[in-house]
Amino acid sequence: MTVLVTGATGYIGSAVARELAENDTKIRCLVRETSNMKNLDGLYVEIAHGDIRDIESVRRALKGCERVYHLAAVYANWLPDSGLMYRVNEEGTRNVLTACRKAGIQKIVYCSSVAALGAHGKIPADESAQFNLNSTKDHYYISKYRAEQVALEFSRSGLPVVIVNPSNPIGPRDIAPTPTGALMINLLKGKFPGYVDGGINLIDVTDCARGIVAAMEKGRAGEKYILGNRNVSIKEYFELIVKAAGRGKSPSLRIPAPMAVFSGFGYQMLARLNGKPPVTSASWARVGSHYSWWDCTRARENLGLGQRPLEESIADAIQWFDTNRYL
Repeated sequence: MTVLVTGATGYIGSAVARELAENDTKIRCLVRETSNMKNLDGLYVEIAHGDIRDIESVRRALKGCERVYHLAAVYANWLPDSGLMYRVNEEGTRNVLTACRKAGIQKIVYCSSVAALGAHGKIPADESAQFNLNSTKDHYYISKYRAEQVALEFSRSGLPVVIVNPSNPIGPRDIAPTPTGALMINLLKGKFPGYVDGGINLIDVTDCARGIVAAMEKGRAGEKYILGNRNVSIKEYFELIVKAAGRGKSPSLRIPAPMAVFSGFGYQMLARLNGKPPVTSASWARVGSHYSWWDCTRARENLGLGQRPLEESIADAIQWFDTNRYL
């Protein structure tokens, strides 16, 4: 049986491909011709060139496949062309699921995000949470919410789609790096003068990938599964990073949300001038001032989701960034 993995060169996608390869699964990866293939080095996979924005390339890639892991997405805290997130995350998902329905695919695992569920404070929320972050105007969060609605729409019409909602995966091989990895790098480079009063959930990237693979075998079509581990405040997370690195200093200044948003606009202006990703953005400052804490009981109980200690995952990420000269 051949499975198709979209987004297989990405951070989570390549971790999923690695897990499947260890299980001797026959893997076909849909990748763009311009994709960085480094994270697939050493894996025996079939490559199908294409783009989820091009439904015909998806249809070609699906030939002979019975199952699909859809992980392709744009994850960024800001882009000069914000519409790209909607074209890939939302419309690309519609293309993949449309092609899957036509091809008669047996089961699909769609990788959404806790971003699609919003942020609901210090009492951990579960899969029933409703998106509430339109006011942040963050295009990643909004596009992932809209993409999840597409997946639910197909599920209601009978397509066997299981939805997984990873929190913030950390660990090695974050080659882009993702905004999650970039935060760690920027903190250790001393680019944050302070912190905002917010909170996030984190999970080891390998635990996350194993949860996604388990969702194919154990997940119920139409259900959501939050793939997360430990809830921490931003301040606590910064302190854990500095402790694991054994260098640097965790900021002690708490920055009010309005000031953080204002500085985010400044970083965006700088990004337009130098062409480099901003340290943060106005919308991410708004998002970061919320507590996005999650209850992962369903995934632990139904998928056997691993819960590796956060300190170990942080240490692995830092070591990989250090070895590969990101720091």
